[in-house]
Amino acid sequence: MKLTKKIIKNFMKADYFKVIRGGLNSTFQDQGRKNLYHIGIPFSGVMDNRNYLIANKIIDNNVHDPILEFAIQGPCLKYFGNKRNIVITGDVNFSLIRNESNQEKGECYKTTEINNGDIIDIISTNKSVYGYFSVSGGFKLNKVWDSFSTTLRANVGPNNGNKLIDAQEIILNASKSISNRQLNFVNSKIEYIRVIKGTNINYFSEDSINNFFSREFEVTKLTDRMGMRLKGIKLNNIKNTNIKSEGLVKGTIQVPADGDPIILLSDHGTIGGYPKFGVIISADYDKLVQIPPGSKIKFKEIELKDAENLYKLYDMETNNILNKILWI
Repeated sequence: MKLTKKIIKNFMKADYFKVIRGGLNSTFQDQGRKNLYHIGIPFSGVMDNRNYLIANKIIDNNVHDPILEFAIQGPCLKYFGNKRNIVITGDVNFSLIRNESNQEKGECYKTTEINNGDIIDIISTNKSVYGYFSVSGGFKLNKVWDSFSTTLRANVGPNNGNKLIDAQEIILNASKSISNRQLNFVNSKIEYIRVIKGTNINYFSEDSINNFFSREFEVTKLTDRMGMRLKGIKLNNIKNTNIKSEGLVKGTIQVPADGDPIILLSDHGTIGGYPKFGVIISADYDKLVQIPPGSKIKFKEIELKDAENLYKLYDMETNNILNKILWI
């Protein structure tokens, strides 16, 4: 009788991944949660929106389904269940281990079939920061405040608001029929990250403004999903190093008293009291967040109207890319 119950329990158990290694910062994300700034909760959501959308479209999930985002070093996952597909997007080095012995090099932007006992080892990103992992059928998660996104500092989101940890299990939805697809895609880079001047630009000397748009800055190791701290020529505040706390948006460039700019990213605080030098345009955000620590970064000033047109172009390009996914 006990043996029969055990067999039934194992038979009924959903497919799942067991986390062998959690990675540096592996979290579930979607496109973020809205309308909670008033209680101090930011949008959060995926850092690289285009690679997120591509991953779900290739695997034939809903394009807005939750996804596993990882940074620098990804997770190592062992699969238990029936045959299904996975896909990884970004510039990522990963491998598959079959039968705990045969190792295959993974290929990004292409569905890969996995079977019971297979291991997916997401080793690292290549000269970039973020990668994305999706599985056919999707992850079995509950929304928190109408989103699957994880905000670590507030412990809000699925997985109890935490990143992946070793030995935990990730339950999956029922698998869809297997469809093999791929996309010929290269993550391009641009020479400049484009910026709209901020509301407190007049707090800084003319030389500092000119230097910001003509000199290189370095992305420091003090960078995460909350913000990117830059190092370079100091920005000289000639008025006041603090302002009354005001609402903030993703991409805002704040300058504290030490003169080193900080770019606010997806998990940023919702208010802040440092002068706002500028804002990264939305069309360049995906490329900005993929610049790894130690890299150089340059900025270019543009006008609001140009930023709006560039976002329309970005949106059109993204849709065109999604429509180029091929059946194989």
